[in-house]
Amino acid sequence: MTSNLETLKELPLIDTNSLSLAYLGDAVYELYIRTYLLSKGNYKVGDLQQMAVKYVSAKAQSNFLEQMINDDFLTAEELVIVKRARNHKSHASPKHTDIITYKKSTGLEALIGYLKLTNQDKRIDEIMKYIVGE
Repeated sequence: MTSNLETLKELPLIDTNSLSLAYLGDAVYELYIRTYLLSKGNYKVGDLQQMAVKYVSAKAQSNFLEQMINDDFLTAEELVIVKRARNHKSHASPKHTDIITYKKSTGLEALIGYLKLTNQDKRIDEIMKYIVGE
């Protein structure tokens, strides 16, 4: 009997739904940011949450993606994944931002999800270090 993770590895990722990649990418991204913030000192949870907003909000993620694109930081393959996710038809309405910002942040999350599924943890680390300024 194969595990769910083994089954995921066998799926052709080109056919993986962009929003499913973003779902995974959101979790990976947030875990990285929370771990990073905890490494910076012993803060109260409320303070950590306030600090996290500058990294995990749709607006922040959209801005980081734009910076990476402008700096030619992403590979051609990564840009394809971002654009595919950004252009994916979504039935969800963003609650706290405009649709363009939401779609850009979804693109970044999908990229992180794709990299996680393809075991490219080193590249995730490079992207996240770029985002936090290290």
